[in-house]
Amino acid sequence: MTAIVADATVSTGVRDLAVISARRIVSDDVVEFTLRRPDGSRLPDWTPGAHIDLTPQDGTTRQYSLCGDRWDTQTYRIAVQREADGAGGSILMHDTIHEGSVVRFGGPRNNFRLAPAATYLFIAGGIGITPILPMITQADLLDADWRLLYLGRTRTTLAYESELALHGDRVTVHCADEAGRAELESWRPSDPDVRIYACGPARLLDTVEAWGALPGGLAPRIERFAAPAASDPLPAVAFEVIARRSGTSTTVAPDETLVTALHRIGVEVLTSCGQGVCGTCETDVLDGRPQHRDSLLDDIERAAGSCMFPCVSRSLDKRLVLDL
Repeated sequence: MTAIVADATVSTGVRDLAVISARRIVSDDVVEFTLRRPDGSRLPDWTPGAHIDLTPQDGTTRQYSLCGDRWDTQTYRIAVQREADGAGGSILMHDTIHEGSVVRFGGPRNNFRLAPAATYLFIAGGIGITPILPMITQADLLDADWRLLYLGRTRTTLAYESELALHGDRVTVHCADEAGRAELESWRPSDPDVRIYACGPARLLDTVEAWGALPGGLAPRIERFAAPAASDPLPAVAFEVIARRSGTSTTVAPDETLVTALHRIGVEVLTSCGQGVCGTCETDVLDGRPQHRDSLLDDIERAAGSCMFPCVSRSLDKRLVLDL
């Protein structure tokens, strides 16, 4: 999402260098940044829905959706919304990152992949439009049918509205100051073959997620800016974690994360958001049942229990074996 998936969390791991080659305002509170390698060489390929980890000069890492042309191998494009009440990352980007600024990046990484379908419904709230833009381009390339509902406070706050207007009546813009609160239920598809992708504020995503899957259909795919508040979470208890490849183990205390416990015994886990929303720390599970607390896996993946995100998730068993 650029859409910020998470904010101001220190990340481990190596990052590549990039330089800001262009900067432009795309709405009242949104600035678009174009990144290149300093030597102009090829950047890693990416697919619609992907994001990068970006680390500016303050040393903290945030996630931003890629919203440019995936076939342009020399540039990445992200857009950042200024959040006055945020943790400070967006303000830093707006106020201190300019053409010529050098940043570090990791990825791309994709936890919001566009699956093949004949028909799509895209729903974006505000800056949630960023991962949706390349999905629309891909849907057009595949000659798929699609519609977009784009919601915002006012038209001046909606990034890329003029570009989206070129798609005609496939795009519906709903601004709260003009039409009040949107009746989302009227957009709920009756056809189980329609794939739904949504990104935006928590209230919007909670509503779309609650639609669930129609009989014979698939549940909506959503990407959140931050992890939702846990509802009646299971109490945290101590358990043993075994890092099979490293040949080490330790007890994870009720008041510490798996990542913290693993770092304590010298097992490095690449992390970024610390909230179970970016996917950086995905780890294979070899034995034991994970207690999933992430916002990424669907019900089928949770039931399989073959992977987990140790920045937030724990264990339902007294012993958990990971492929680390």
